[in-house]
Amino acid sequence: MACAAWLHSFPLPHALVPVLRRRSSLASAFHRATWPSPPGQFFSFASGPSSPTLTPVRAQAKRGFSFKDDEVASPDDLRFEAPLRIVEYPDPILRAKNKRIDSFDDNLKKLVDEMFDVMYKTDGIGLSAPQVGINVQLMVFNPVGERGEGEEIVLVNPRVNRYSKKMVLFNEGCLSFPQIYADVERPESVKIDARDVKGARFTVSLSGLPARIFQHEFDHLQGTLFFDRMTDEVLDSIRVQLQALEKKYEDKTGLASPERVETRKRKTVAAGFGKS
Repeated sequence: MACAAWLHSFPLPHALVPVLRRRSSLASAFHRATWPSPPGQFFSFASGPSSPTLTPVRAQAKRGFSFKDDEVASPDDLRFEAPLRIVEYPDPILRAKNKRIDSFDDNLKKLVDEMFDVMYKTDGIGLSAPQVGINVQLMVFNPVGERGEGEEIVLVNPRVNRYSKKMVLFNEGCLSFPQIYADVERPESVKIDARDVKGARFTVSLSGLPARIFQHEFDHLQGTLFFDRMTDEVLDSIRVQLQALEKKYEDKTGLASPERVETRKRKTVAAGFGKS
């Protein structure tokens, strides 16, 4: 099913996008030219005979992923002032718990619009709410990364239902880690449950670039950052840049960095989603 047909049959108005970064180089991560699959292979509602086998996500029940266990966001939690700004590592906001959204009102729609605005202005293709200082379960993305082009997707309270066993290594960037790019391995495709900006529930399967963006942003909603998923060898290649961000935070706030890559022990994370 073509991407456009899917969106028309199940409209998703403005959505919160994963915080991935678009680069001008054709060899860059997340450039649409690197994903030759037609749009119809990116989005679908059901797995057909040719779809990859998806593995159920059972670990979620152990980590408080169920809706009933999540704390609900209050109006104060969703309050914001425009223009939004990108929160950079190692700000503790990026590790804080994100609350479930239970109010689908004009304020949420305005927040989504503001998130898309800052995403485009910073050359991103995805953004999560904690990346703009709002600890709620919301993400937006547009794989094309250009205002007026592609499709704007909004996911509220997303949950991973299944994921493919096939893993793909890809070079990722993140708006919360300016000018830092490194390889991250993730499942090739996922099936997710979520709500749209109006509160309607839906299920969708993603593959290729949209699946990559979703997983990156979903990690943000779980307090997991992309370097948590890197091998020690890959992490070593960006260690100096991470230390520079830690020093920048200390110089700006006058506080000690809440975490340091030099003392980091590699975290054990689930196959593609949040902490194990």
